[in-house]
Amino acid sequence: MRTTTVLRVLLSIQDLVVRNFQFEATGLLVDVAPGWQIARCGECGTRCRAVHDARERRWRHHDLAGMTLYLRYRIRRADCPSCKTVKTEKVPWAANGANFTYDFEERVAFLAQQSSKTAVATLQRTAWRTVGMIIRRVVARSLETGGDRLDDLRFIGVDELSYRRHHEYVTVIVDHERSRIVWASKGKSAATLKRFFDDLGPERCEKLEAVTLDLSAAYIKAVSEATPEAKLIFDRFHVQRLAQDALDDTRRDEVREAVTKDQKKALKSMRWKLQKSAWNLTDADIQDLEELERVNYPIFRAHMLKESLVSILDGRQINVARRRLKNWIADARSSSLVHFARVAATIEKHLDGVLEYVSSRLSNGRTEGLNGKIRTITRRSFGFHSASALIAMIFLCCGGVHVTPAHSAPSGFH
Repeated sequence: MRTTTVLRVLLSIQDLVVRNFQFEATGLLVDVAPGWQIARCGECGTRCRAVHDARERRWRHHDLAGMTLYLRYRIRRADCPSCKTVKTEKVPWAANGANFTYDFEERVAFLAQQSSKTAVATLQRTAWRTVGMIIRRVVARSLETGGDRLDDLRFIGVDELSYRRHHEYVTVIVDHERSRIVWASKGKSAATLKRFFDDLGPERCEKLEAVTLDLSAAYIKAVSEATPEAKLIFDRFHVQRLAQDALDDTRRDEVREAVTKDQKKALKSMRWKLQKSAWNLTDADIQDLEELERVNYPIFRAHMLKESLVSILDGRQINVARRRLKNWIADARSSSLVHFARVAATIEKHLDGVLEYVSSRLSNGRTEGLNGKIRTITRRSFGFHSASALIAMIFLCCGGVHVTPAHSAPSGFH
């Protein structure tokens, strides 16, 4: 068997012809050519007979036996009759304008899903920034060939994620049914979310049935304007957090008003016991909380309001929950606890959205889970210099992008 034939089998690239090879100081250089004679436009694929010029170019491929392997070809530029301009020809082993083969880029993307970019760069013997550029190209190809991920959206979640200091954020949209991120963009304003609805279009906006989100006024405004028929479902965690924060603020007020150091110390030590869920309390915790009714009634009252709100959100019957929630709002306002009066006003303003959680049980839990995964990616990357780099990694790891490193076996030879 000829050596060039062996190399063609090892490379395992369709429509590729191996012409020659040579060894260099760093590895193996293989001269190749497309399997077709007439140049094809690198953008539209149209056959181009009028060749303008040609120049040598190299593409990095998988390492072979520990050696770097490059493909070399005198790539042509031709007059494309469709594009009406001079275009670089298409080659079957690499994307237009890329310096790496498809197989090399797929492997880099696969490794980046599993480990840090530094580890990938070291393993593949390439630059750290090059790994980021490859990821963006692979993600872009996946988004182009994988169909419009904004189709058939019915239940979505909206949340923001901080990716750098000085309050730089990206807004992410999660498809609850397919458990993946379908859209992301820099910023967390109403204008940012409006761009998503502009991309979605009026027809697909009308198909949205529910949107889960936090109590951000900017997000509420954007969703209400773009899809008024969709139900707003306020995330349980954020609603419950309002009461938890009000309880902690009440405890701090009482600490400041305490007369003796022992009283201050005792109230400070109650912080985590007050925030615990009922099933996590020990017998000693329960005894201390019961003692609060005698020692410090305002904190005890605040704790009972927090627990009663949790109980309401645990319910499943919306009419019962509506009645109980209205009673809770009245109790919070009459409790003389200023922080809970403020929470009562907020919940009353968004009453329908809070109750939608009771009937649907939809929350931003899936969104927060994916955000946790994104934070892990950010930490292992030691941060990102730009939102575009982070968004590419978000889609690669949390957007349902399936990358499989190329594996091949010789076939057709006996």
